[in-house]
Amino acid sequence: MAIKITEECINCGACEPECPNNAIYEGGVEWAITDGTSVKGSFVLMDGTVVSSEERFAPISVDTYYITPNKCTECQGFHEEPQCAAVCPVDCCVPDEMYQETVEELMAKKDKLHV
Repeated sequence: MAIKITEECINCGACEPECPNNAIYEGGVEWAITDGTSVKGSFVLMDGTVVSSEERFAPISVDTYYITPNKCTECQGFHEEPQCAAVCPVDCCVPDEMYQETVEELMAKKDKLHV
């Protein structure tokens, strides 16, 4: 499952540079699949929608840092644990129960993001 940042976030920014998929954004900043990945052309989002990898999407949060589940792999294939959670000083990076994914699914997502 993806990781989410809860409202306890203090906006310290420690998590953002740790994400190997560039799935973490500052509150209010638009996101795109292509940011920090090797994806070019079209990309299939988790809900099945096909988008351009360069399409910008509205921020998931405007007040705190956020993680886009379409790019979060829980650091599978990169690290033994989610790095955002490992460095968060207030423990606000937690599993997102809305996105149940197996290790195999997370690895497949990683492979799609980093061709």
